[in-house]
Amino acid sequence: MANIVLGVGGGIAAYKACFLLRLLTESGHDVTVVPTESALRFVGAPTWEALSGRPVRTDVWTDVPQVPHVRLGKAADLVVVAPATADLLAKAAHGLAGDLLTNVLLTARCPVVMAPAMHTEMWEHPATQANVSTLTERGVHIIPPASGRLTGADTGAGRLPEPEELFGVCTRILQHRAAKHGGLAHSASRPERDGAAVPARGALRGRSVLVTAGGTREPLDPVRFLGNRSSGKQGYALATVAAERGAQVTLVAANPALPAPEGVTVVAVQTAVELEQAVEVAAKDADVVVMAAAVADFRPARYADSKIKKTHDPDAPDAAPTLELVRNPDILAGLVERRGEATSPVIVGFAAETGDAVGTVLEHGRAKLARKGCDLLVVNEVGVDKTFGLDDNTVHILRRGSGHVVDAGPASKHAIASAVWDAVQEIL
Repeated sequence: MANIVLGVGGGIAAYKACFLLRLLTESGHDVTVVPTESALRFVGAPTWEALSGRPVRTDVWTDVPQVPHVRLGKAADLVVVAPATADLLAKAAHGLAGDLLTNVLLTARCPVVMAPAMHTEMWEHPATQANVSTLTERGVHIIPPASGRLTGADTGAGRLPEPEELFGVCTRILQHRAAKHGGLAHSASRPERDGAAVPARGALRGRSVLVTAGGTREPLDPVRFLGNRSSGKQGYALATVAAERGAQVTLVAANPALPAPEGVTVVAVQTAVELEQAVEVAAKDADVVVMAAAVADFRPARYADSKIKKTHDPDAPDAAPTLELVRNPDILAGLVERRGEATSPVIVGFAAETGDAVGTVLEHGRAKLARKGCDLLVVNEVGVDKTFGLDDNTVHILRRGSGHVVDAGPASKHAIASAVWDAVQEIL
């Protein structure tokens, strides 16, 4: 489990940090709460100490022999500040270190998450926005505030996101770090604030991204269809992580049964032809296209306007209709062909393979990469009780023109999505 520092700024939303603290500790993490003096006006030290099981201090003069203003940051696997007030954002952006929390932010060499919360006018002020941009460029993960009821009668942007959302972001960052380094034990010689190990929230800011997800269904009649086992979870995770990194995301979803990711435009489709049409439109302005949907290779040659009935012929009781299939368009190959010699958009394909007598999953993946000509190919082994519908995945990321393979997993599909976007950002 991780060693986490929970910083708390002096805002009314400090009470929500109590619930975040409970979520983190109940997940087995060791959490040290470092509030500002102002934060203690909203939630007192006894509350933080009771929930965390650790002493609470705000200044650099307590327990001086242990050098807490340096030790806490260097030993942390994650520093999360919630709420981060306008004042605290400004101090962090300018490197001020007047109390224990701002010292921790300067000494931390692990991922740092800050969740701003303040009145709308303060959040929208150019000074605050400039400070947020500065922190983002340095590799700090900024969780944008939600819109809703603020203190008093005010409503607008500036509300601290719910503790469950903050916990989810922290969990995904820790999972990514564990997958990349094989554990959460912190090493002071392995800085991660530059965005190399844990890409900055906002690293895709200004980019337009298209992701496909789910499995297409090819209708036989008004009741039946040819389909596959894809749940769409991996594609949705890819869209979610891209949005978290600041991209403008369009998600073309084939038969989704999942809630739309926050801040993502969802285009619902059913068939491979419909998906192709939606992709052609959305890809025109995209910087990156990620084809994670499981697209049917074939569809029925003819559609029956009414339900296909079983025969009741006594002379042929076991008779069954013969289905004629035709090939669906190769959407990935079409994207590469239309792009030609250009370098944009970056095109990422997915290869769901089972392996057979002819070759392994990875061998089939390399052959597909050569045929398709996309920039990256994400190869995974699928089948009954493998990948489809599960929350975890294992993939091999192949890059065109390189024999290097990035192996990711077994890990959550959010962690896999982060690994894919890391590879995309290297190309960008």
